[in-house]
Amino acid sequence: MNVEGPRGKCEALSAQECSRCSTTKKTSWPSSRSASARLGGIFDVAGKEARLSELEAILAAPDLWDDNERAQGLLKERTQVQQALERLSRPGEALDDAEVMIELGEAESDSSVGDDVRDALKRADVAIGQLEFTRMLGGAQDGNDAILTVNAGAGGTDSQDWAEMLFRMYTRYCERQGWKIEMLDRQDGEEAGIKSASIAVRGDWAYGMLRSEAGVHRLVRISPFDSNARRHTAFAAAFVYPELDDDIEVEINESDLRVDTYRASGAGGQHVNKTDSAVRIVHEPTGVVVQCQAERSQHKNRAKAMKMLKARLYQLEIDRQNAERDAVEAGKQDIAFGSQIRNYVLHPYQIVKDLRTNTENSNVNAVLDGDLEPFVKSYLIAFPSG
Repeated sequence: MNVEGPRGKCEALSAQECSRCSTTKKTSWPSSRSASARLGGIFDVAGKEARLSELEAILAAPDLWDDNERAQGLLKERTQVQQALERLSRPGEALDDAEVMIELGEAESDSSVGDDVRDALKRADVAIGQLEFTRMLGGAQDGNDAILTVNAGAGGTDSQDWAEMLFRMYTRYCERQGWKIEMLDRQDGEEAGIKSASIAVRGDWAYGMLRSEAGVHRLVRISPFDSNARRHTAFAAAFVYPELDDDIEVEINESDLRVDTYRASGAGGQHVNKTDSAVRIVHEPTGVVVQCQAERSQHKNRAKAMKMLKARLYQLEIDRQNAERDAVEAGKQDIAFGSQIRNYVLHPYQIVKDLRTNTENSNVNAVLDGDLEPFVKSYLIAFPSG
């Protein structure tokens, strides 16, 4: 909405004109409550409110904590429903603010109200955009926490260094989103970088948003490991899996597993790990390998590794049923030329380009520092789930 003052023409929502304009005929301002009601129909506010009331009644039961796991799950669902309703209320609240300010401006002939109205409408626009964005996250597991793994590919030391850069990019992105990160495993390279690293990411829509990053990533730059300062190409791959809810069962035959233990890497001195606490599990029928060294206890590392294994096997089964080449299917390609989803060029020019959506950003440093929002959104617009 553009407001130039009482002598200028206003361009309001739905092509209506502000009643403060002396050159236009007074028309009624669209009700923010009716706009909010329309949004409510799209996003099923009534259904969410009914579910919240139902959850409140269940959580008030005196025997609730007899089943601790069920109680924790219900508390988590209540929080999610409350947060969803809060997001849904924001556009209506901003439109209410705009309506009140317009009425005050009319009553007091205050031309300065235009800036406040613009701010309120901008807040409404942003809130509606966020709601539309969440509508693209309609997959069964999109709201789940995620497990993210980065592996170095073709390119030797350069690729291991690139894998560490990519891993840092994702941790920075997660921090920007306000998600919590838990390190699960890290295998350092011989000279620099990492061979692989895995983290658990916990937060709203973590899997739904991070699934856009699954695939091979290609870096072109002057290698810091080449004494002749030649341009090199390196590859690394990101794998993303949903962390499964407790009510999803994945049957695993223990006889199909090969479990190895080894000494976890980490700080030296008094912190050196003197026991074989790290765990590697190989699911022999599929060849899936997971490992965890986050805990000092072998038992806890095994439990976390099993959770990672279940997540990967679940994703493989979903891929088989849908016959789609998504996160896991992309991982079956070689981490080399011709299989990348995104190019990061640092020389002779600078640009990051996603080959699936043609989204580009010439500010490479910002992208590597976690500014992935344009790439994530463009991917979800092009490939919505659900």
